[in-house]
Amino acid sequence: MALERVAREGLVLLGCGKMGSALLAGWLQAGVPAASVWVIEPNPSDWLKGAGVHLNEGVPPAPAVALLAVKPQMMGAALPALQALGNGRTLFVSIAAGTTIAAFEAALGDRTPIVRTMPNTPAMVNRGITALCRNAHVPDADMELAVALMAAVGETVILEGEHQIDAVTAVSGSGPAYVFHLIEAMAAAGEAEGLAPEVAMKLARATVSGAGELAHRSGESAAQLRVNVTSPGGTTAAALAVLMPELPGLMGRAVKAAADRGRELGK
Repeated sequence: MALERVAREGLVLLGCGKMGSALLAGWLQAGVPAASVWVIEPNPSDWLKGAGVHLNEGVPPAPAVALLAVKPQMMGAALPALQALGNGRTLFVSIAAGTTIAAFEAALGDRTPIVRTMPNTPAMVNRGITALCRNAHVPDADMELAVALMAAVGETVILEGEHQIDAVTAVSGSGPAYVFHLIEAMAAAGEAEGLAPEVAMKLARATVSGAGELAHRSGESAAQLRVNVTSPGGTTAAALAVLMPELPGLMGRAVKAAADRGRELGK
């Protein structure tokens, strides 16, 4: 298994906030020994302090992986701690939005194997999805390792190249916020129709999470699942007659705005 290499050679986790903690918990649950993990985190949580990992003890000389989980604006200050591992066998995996492979190559060395990923926040409940792309120095075995690491918190997809990462950011990286706003809007609409706020919110949250789980488990397309709920001339059809002319265009503009902003931040 790919993760056996991590157990043998070690893994460095640079940054252990919410996403880093979710990943670390997934790795430990998947059988990676805590003693094989070195974490650099200036503000460790109580959970991290008790996880049994090497915490702020430097890094091993040649770990299998260094995973970069600090915020993009902190990357410049944090990377020097790992520069000595560049241009070697250590695979660098980044979950930082907006930081390009070229930027990492400039900081770590242009022969450094680098995988750039875009996970999303449902990883915190093991229901995330992560897209991955690599530079020319990442062999297939290293890519398999990167996929295995990110699969510890959900599903994975491999991109054709880094040029697709901004679209991924706009759809799945930012996408949970769109869904949370949908919950807000549904609850507000329920209140407007006379429901108590707490009842409207409970109905909206349960409906969105339940529909998402049904879409996850079902083998049917989203379009067919929509049809299954829609009786001709019924209440759902009346609502969709309002939504369907507007929602695709609105969502297209929203995703394009997010993707365009991602391209700007990556320059």
